[in-house]
Amino acid sequence: MIQSRIVKYKNFATRLLRLVGLILLGFVLLGSSSVLLNEKIEQVRVYTRGIEFDYVEWTAKALGLKLAQASLGTSKYLSEDERSKFVLDYLDLVANIRQSEWEIQTIYSDPNIADPQTASKNKREQLDSIYARRNLISPVAEGVLQSQVSRIVADLGLSLGGQPIPPVLYHNTPLPSALIVSPRDIIQQDADISLNPGLSVDEIIALEESVDRGLNVSSLVVPIGGVGIYPTMVQETNNLVWLTEVVSHEWVHNFLTTRPLGINYFSSPELRVMNESAASLAGKEIGRAILERYYPEHLPAPPPPPADPGQAPEPPEFDFRAEMHETRITVDELLEKGEIKAAEDYMQERRRVFWDHGYQVRKLNQAYFAFYGAYADEPGGAAGAAEDPVGEAVRKLRAQSPSLASFLKRISWMYSFEQLQRAVERGT
Repeated sequence: MIQSRIVKYKNFATRLLRLVGLILLGFVLLGSSSVLLNEKIEQVRVYTRGIEFDYVEWTAKALGLKLAQASLGTSKYLSEDERSKFVLDYLDLVANIRQSEWEIQTIYSDPNIADPQTASKNKREQLDSIYARRNLISPVAEGVLQSQVSRIVADLGLSLGGQPIPPVLYHNTPLPSALIVSPRDIIQQDADISLNPGLSVDEIIALEESVDRGLNVSSLVVPIGGVGIYPTMVQETNNLVWLTEVVSHEWVHNFLTTRPLGINYFSSPELRVMNESAASLAGKEIGRAILERYYPEHLPAPPPPPADPGQAPEPPEFDFRAEMHETRITVDELLEKGEIKAAEDYMQERRRVFWDHGYQVRKLNQAYFAFYGAYADEPGGAAGAAEDPVGEAVRKLRAQSPSLASFLKRISWMYSFEQLQRAVERGT
């Protein structure tokens, strides 16, 4: 009798998971299809069709992996401490992989080594063994972290009957990069096209130059840490703080996708900023709650207090966010005057300043600000005068909300910046 109930439960869970996946995939495809009809994006795709990332194929494979993982339920047989240790062991394994890859790359880069293939033979064999173990334990580690995120989300009041909707599902994977395109005369994201992972720097630069020259636009290929499709895509890392935050951030995008704010993500720059800022704020809060409960020894140390309790801490010698915000404001002013060449020359000068202070910004242009300016969960940075009021309003709404759940439930049903402004003005 018990066995039959387990089988029935697994069958039900499998059907539910497949249904949720198909529904959310439909949202993704619906949103994408509306964007792909945009004439500007079709112009850009002339240059990218052969290297665009296939989300449909990836999603089908990832859902298959998650269904197999759910049917096994391996992590359920571990104690709470064992589950957390399993995740930490997996992250150590990822760190070992990165170290081994670096050592092998160093051997091949050393001009004093005549036969790098022979010299690296043992290390490559060891790395193959580590890869095999990583592939074996990665699904279990993902399952553990999914359940931990789910419990925290439920405790925060973001669940239905104790189950987050949609269920928390993510998969570690090499991520696509994103080609961002902006007009030259205004900072505005006209295209965001996902490209296959693994493109070389030469290929990236050649693509950007072709797009810029052919369409008279500003383009930039940027790396991303996660994608809010379903299951969500998350870059493999050995950084637990970053991982918990990004998994949470991308789940929040899934949460918003079933509501007006997420559905209208591409409707206006303001709504995009609202989406990204809300997800960033929530991702940080949920991520920290996960660390506090399951990995307290890995909580980031708080900043040291100033020597004098009444004295404000010394500002950093070079404040990246403040300097980047100042750059953005100046660029916006120049573009508003129609001085495109002057704005582009100024950005090149500022890129050298950032580089000299240790910030390796490969390219600073209109597309850079169009992409990074949407993440306005903290003041300053790449957000400009147009985006800053949006980010500020999102932060104010969170401060006015009694809980993260009330904040997300409220903002998720908004479909215009004006609604957010009115909510902040009311202060309740």
